[in-house]
Amino acid sequence: MNNKSKTKIYFLPILCIAFLTAIDQLTKHIVETKFQLFETKPIIKDVFNFTYIRNEGMAWGMLEGQRILFLIVTVIIMIGCGYIYIRSLKFEQFKSIRGAIVILLSGAIGNLIDRFSNGYVIDFFDFRLINFPIFNVADIYVVVSMLIIGLLIIFKYDNEEIELLFNANKINVKSASDASNYQELNSSKHNISDASKEDETN
Repeated sequence: MNNKSKTKIYFLPILCIAFLTAIDQLTKHIVETKFQLFETKPIIKDVFNFTYIRNEGMAWGMLEGQRILFLIVTVIIMIGCGYIYIRSLKFEQFKSIRGAIVILLSGAIGNLIDRFSNGYVIDFFDFRLINFPIFNVADIYVVVSMLIIGLLIIFKYDNEEIELLFNANKINVKSASDASNYQELNSSKHNISDASKEDETN
């Protein structure tokens, strides 16, 4: 693997995570320094406010005060994401999954920093139009990334491809050539499928 490839595979995702996490932390810092606790400022009247709260639990105050539990669960999720990301590097078709994992990790790290340093998460996006919990930038990362992953699993990848990410024994990739051979077979499978659909149409 050349230096350019290593930069693309390892350094670039780390840089993206750092950048996205920094945005999350910056917004929280601004809210914490410019707002009093529980202070609210309407942005769109009766629809959307900025409201500064400290959330020690989950949405709607569930599991409040369970700091250690949240830290443990977050670390487990991050380890799982790291495993899937590293495993996906063997297969070219999982670029989209890797991008979503980068966003998900950014959100997890953003809220982990809050819980580890403060014991609570700073939330401030407040939709008043519906009964929706107040949230932050990191929460947006998590929700968007999970939505992307769900859509990819449903519409893009078949069951065999998904098993490659979670089942280390599904295929024994001993070298880059093995991964390349699998990708060629997978590409051929999709090409045959597309050709069959065109014949049926004609």
